[in-house]
Amino acid sequence: MSTSIPPRLPRSGPLDQLAEQLWDAVSAVDEYTATELVLRMLDDGADPETVLLDVVAKVQGRVGEEWAANRISVAQEHAATAINERAVAAVSVHPAARTTATRGRITVACVDGEWHGLPARLLAEVLKLRGWRVDYLGAQVPTPHLIAHLHNTRADAVALSSSIATRLPTAHAAITACQAIGVPVLVGGAAFGPQGRYAKLLGAEAWAPDARAAADHLAQGPLPRPQADHQQLDDLPHLGDQEYTMVVRNSTSLVRHVFTALEDAHPAMRSYSDLQRERTAEDLKHIVDFLATALYLDDDELFTSFITWTAQILQARGVPEMSLPPTLVLLARELGDFPRAARILQAATRTLITEPTTAAGNAV
Repeated sequence: MSTSIPPRLPRSGPLDQLAEQLWDAVSAVDEYTATELVLRMLDDGADPETVLLDVVAKVQGRVGEEWAANRISVAQEHAATAINERAVAAVSVHPAARTTATRGRITVACVDGEWHGLPARLLAEVLKLRGWRVDYLGAQVPTPHLIAHLHNTRADAVALSSSIATRLPTAHAAITACQAIGVPVLVGGAAFGPQGRYAKLLGAEAWAPDARAAADHLAQGPLPRPQADHQQLDDLPHLGDQEYTMVVRNSTSLVRHVFTALEDAHPAMRSYSDLQRERTAEDLKHIVDFLATALYLDDDELFTSFITWTAQILQARGVPEMSLPPTLVLLARELGDFPRAARILQAATRTLITEPTTAAGNAV
């Protein structure tokens, strides 16, 4: 691992060139060069917010793309993310990033079960740069702990982050709990769908696509205080059919029954190694979890998009994506008495059959 200091960068260096240099360090698992690089950017006069969002965040986005394309492993993705977190920490303590709090107080946290903390950390640092007093609580914050913190600090708003859609029911509970004590909520992250479509459905006061947009939104004025008597669950009347509850409650048996049925339909599975069987069971669990979330939101597109993405990931890893339709058919058979689940599974199956993917992972 190299510990050499990178060459001094020109003040006017293009951001894409700087991001490329950081990518080289991150992909080489060279945290020293990565850290020295961002510090040198700041020493040479770069704006801290620009370094965070147009260099570090850009590189982190590339990390995700490389993992999805199967060009880096899960371990490499974790190592790269850890180095980017180190880079963010280095920026946060640089003299150029020191600001005085002149605005209100914001709590930034990931919803319970959400381990991807870097997007929330980037937001926290940007808000500090913009003059906010920020309490950054990190990844996977249980809702009771979040509420206890809010009681103790009297924050003006909460910014909640979630990248994985299966955390949306938990996010909904957190949003409702915050609003119940009078604290408005801004949400962000890929979990909330294109253009934040699920943010509105779950009752958040605001949504932002990224840290810069979130900071801009908060700078426009205080978020509206929630109505104390508003009951969020009234906005999801479809939950009355209990399909979501039953799928969640029986998810383990659903995975087991579908796995057994797949073995019967495809005898070659019986020769799988323990690792292959474990990964197959994990894939089935993810499918059931996303189906449950689609039932919670009554949104076919959420599940269909996940299945299409899964097909692309499997293809990138050399696994025949056409193994997915039989899985969905078997799952639909297990849920034959659940009309909304059947509708969602049928929509996803049609999409897989009519929209094949290319080797690059994009729809033809």
